[in-house]
Amino acid sequence: MREGKNIVEVGSLAPDYMGFIFYKDSPRYVGFEFQIPADLPASTMKVGVFVNETAEGILSAIKNHQLDFVQLHGDESVAYCNNLKEKGIKIIKVFRVDDAFDFSVTSEFSDVAEYLLFDTKGKSYGGNAIKFDWKLLRKYNNKIPFFLSGGIDSESIKDILSLSKLNLHAIDINSGVELSPGLKSITKVSEAINNLRL
Repeated sequence: MREGKNIVEVGSLAPDYMGFIFYKDSPRYVGFEFQIPADLPASTMKVGVFVNETAEGILSAIKNHQLDFVQLHGDESVAYCNNLKEKGIKIIKVFRVDDAFDFSVTSEFSDVAEYLLFDTKGKSYGGNAIKFDWKLLRKYNNKIPFFLSGGIDSESIKDILSLSKLNLHAIDINSGVELSPGLKSITKVSEAINNLRL
């Protein structure tokens, strides 16, 4: 999210989390003048999305935007994450999944991440609009609750019932509910939320 009016509109649907991308190479990058509207519901957690950012850059964004979580979408190490955690920062660590992904690497982050996020491995760090084979999640030990991402739209949410026995915490919808990069369709977001509640 990055457009003020759109943020408020989506916020009125009371999502649990809302993401703001601070990665300059993303088409959804918020930019230097970005401000989160003050009337975003307090119940919606503000998540800053970063890719191989410096700790100083993350701390600055947290201070400027009162972020509740940071989503680390790059190649951040356990030591890097631990450094942030020691500063009281709550972390969502992202892993990009394909058929060759080794889920055992997630165990290293069990003491530093509040949540994991599994996204589809593609050309970009995220926003590839492709759904990976969710059957691969059966290889995950489910120790840390996770977010599911990757090309999810209102229709594919119906298939998430098949994951009910896993430690699934949240669904990350992005490109599948967009009108253009960074601009969400209120109709599509509403449909996705309604389908989750069925």
